[in-house]
Amino acid sequence: MPRSSRRRPDPRHDDSFERFLSGFARTEVRRGSEWTVQPVAPSRSVKTYSCPGCGGSIEPGAAHVVVWRADGVLGDAADLAARRHWHTHCWKVF
Repeated sequence: MPRSSRRRPDPRHDDSFERFLSGFARTEVRRGSEWTVQPVAPSRSVKTYSCPGCGGSIEPGAAHVVVWRADGVLGDAADLAARRHWHTHCWKVF
């Protein structure tokens, strides 16, 4: 039987457009330091996190941002390991 040349959808990319819109990391400067800010879409938020800005919970299904130092002295791996999940509004007022 001949093979089909039509691409089959990858089940891991069903929400690819939402991931595209929410997946852009950006660099921001806050309080004299550079930070990498990565938005997290509600569909990608699957755990409960504690926001360092307000101390409240970020529940599964809530859009938020993940933030880590972009200019740390210990290197990229250490900065990424120290990342924190913030409510978007808490990060904006930090």
